[in-house]
Amino acid sequence: MKQHRYLPMTEQDQTEMLRVVGVSSIDDLFSDIPAEIRYQGELPMSSRLDERALTRHLAELAGHNANTDTHVSFLGAGIYDHHIPSVIQHITSRSEFYTAYTPYQPEVSQGELQAIFEFQSYICELTGMAVANASMYDGATALAEAGSLAASATRRKQLIVSRTVHPEARQVLAAYARGLGLDIVEIGYSDGVTDVEALAAAVSEQTAAVLVQSPNFFGAVEHLKPMADLIHAHQGLMVVSANPLALGLLETPGKQGADIVVGDAQPLGISPSLGGPTCGYFAVSQAHMRRIPGRIVGQTTDRNGKRGFVLTLQAREQHIRREKATSNICSNQALLALSASVYLSVMGRQGMREVAELNLHKSRYALEQLLSLKGVTASFNAPTFNEFALKLPEGTDMAKLQAGLLDAGFIGGYELGRDYEELAGHMLIAVTEQRTKEEIDQFVHTLGGLL
Repeated sequence: MKQHRYLPMTEQDQTEMLRVVGVSSIDDLFSDIPAEIRYQGELPMSSRLDERALTRHLAELAGHNANTDTHVSFLGAGIYDHHIPSVIQHITSRSEFYTAYTPYQPEVSQGELQAIFEFQSYICELTGMAVANASMYDGATALAEAGSLAASATRRKQLIVSRTVHPEARQVLAAYARGLGLDIVEIGYSDGVTDVEALAAAVSEQTAAVLVQSPNFFGAVEHLKPMADLIHAHQGLMVVSANPLALGLLETPGKQGADIVVGDAQPLGISPSLGGPTCGYFAVSQAHMRRIPGRIVGQTTDRNGKRGFVLTLQAREQHIRREKATSNICSNQALLALSASVYLSVMGRQGMREVAELNLHKSRYALEQLLSLKGVTASFNAPTFNEFALKLPEGTDMAKLQAGLLDAGFIGGYELGRDYEELAGHMLIAVTEQRTKEEIDQFVHTLGGLL
């Protein structure tokens, strides 16, 4: 049985804490809540269990979850099943990292500060941008913060976002926009990528930024340069959300005209964990360095000439600014940013390229095999990275299909009709470097049989 660290609280401990607080019982702590609205009696739960029985019970409950240890996953849509080198867990399990908090005192936080500095440096290299911050909560909030920065920098209220951006990221962007009084305009897609003609018609002198994702939610690679030229002609900003793993192959967004590059670092050695937490990244051109949300770690030298690291240009919203804050973030994802840094360090430039190529080639092979199934066609013709959309035969019962795949040991793709009414009956399938030829072939065979 797996051993768990456990810190018990005895009845004596409880009595002592209540005495210090100045009450005689746990119930006294809730005396401010009217008795008539408090729950009376005991919750409908099982009786208390001993440690072994509890562990077995929780393991049984967890066993009902289909996960990437028990099933072969072809599900992506923002969270991906990538290889996680074992060294990552070894490094992040060290107490000086997993117990570290905000490094306000640089003299006792040099290790944490250097780890963050390395993360920033890697992100700048991947994105082709001048400055990156110490990380964001996730890719969706990073995109929303980018929209906020663009509105502040341009003093404009309109944000144009492509419908090929992750639907949940667009929801977060809309939530931020309501609070900031910003106007969101969504642009449709053509053959799986942003409709540039519709974008050209929508961009105006009122537009603060154009926000796109590449590879986008459909897995398609966007042509960024024409869109950047469009918005720059109106003195607005270009915001790109990018899969960092794809940047091992693709030209950097910075070289294609991006002013702000954001994304989710989950593909870089961070576990899917049934949906999170993840780690967002945020990088900008030199012109917007002082508007970047969160905090930045800088490299310096002390009076003896020794290299050191400090927090620099940090926004003050996490301390004193509150309503005057330029950002809603007041911390970061330092531990998961460390995971990404270790991953990038282990893989190196060549390793990143090789992993990206494996994602590209394996997904291409899977697409070719799936298109051989009767009635299955490609939803779009745009070039993709490691994810693609398929139109399944007319009348396919998606719920029954997904259940059949689970029974066969597969986590199927994402049903696009959940977010795009016009794509009902389409499935988004992800193929990473984890998938073997045998797994892909068996998935194709199983899907064909179910269809």
